[in-house]
Amino acid sequence: MKTLKSVKVGETAKVVKLYGEGAVKRRIMDMGLTKGTQVDVRKVAPLGDPIEITVRGYQLSLRKADAEMIEVE
Repeated sequence: MKTLKSVKVGETAKVVKLYGEGAVKRRIMDMGLTKGTQVDVRKVAPLGDPIEITVRGYQLSLRKADAEMIEVE
């Protein structure tokens, strides 16, 4: 299983599945990260947290913990 956390800067991935429960999963989905969405990893902070991605035409910063809940291919 490959998660969004493991995607390198400059790579593109496709969301396969979201893990997590309740409010956490809903918050990720509300940000536009749903099954089948293309995600481009733009930057990773020096210590790896947060990760800046482009999704649906806008930039978004995610914590590592949230990125681990998103399975990609």
